[in-house]
Amino acid sequence: MVAEKLDKDAIKELAEILKETDLSEIEYETSGVKIRVARQIVHTSIAQSAPIAQTTESSPSVSASSNPSSHPGSLKSPMVGTVYLSPEPGASPFVKVGDSVNAGQNLLIIEAMKVMNPIKSTKSGIVKQILVRDAEPVEFNTPLMIIE
Repeated sequence: MVAEKLDKDAIKELAEILKETDLSEIEYETSGVKIRVARQIVHTSIAQSAPIAQTTESSPSVSASSNPSSHPGSLKSPMVGTVYLSPEPGASPFVKVGDSVNAGQNLLIIEAMKVMNPIKSTKSGIVKQILVRDAEPVEFNTPLMIIE
C-alpha cells in the first residue's frame, strides 16, 4: 500500500507533456517518489494495409501483384514519417503516374519530427507506380514509387 499522497497535479502535468511532445511515456522522480505516465498511441490510418498501386495501361512490365520492394526502380523511404505527395494541402502533386522525372527532382515530402524533408528522385525515368497515399505514415525502407 502506498503511504505517500498521490500528486494528481504532477500526473496531470506529465500527461500534458506527453500530449504536447507526442511521447508515449514519461517518468519523473523526486524525493524518492517515482511517477511514470504512459499512453497507448492508436493510429487510425490504414497504414497496415497493402499499398495502393497506381498503374498505367502502357506499363505491362510493372504489375500491382509484383513485389515493389524488389523492383530495380523502387524508390524507398529513407526515414520514418508521414508522406505528402504535394507541396501543400490542396496543391497539385509533385508527380503523377506517367510523368517523366529527372535525377534530383523533388517527388514528395516526408514529415519527420515536424520537419518537412523533400525526397528527390535517385534517377531519371518515368513514374510507373505511386505506392503510397497522401498523408500516409511510412516506415524506413517502405517502397514509395517505381521509376523506370
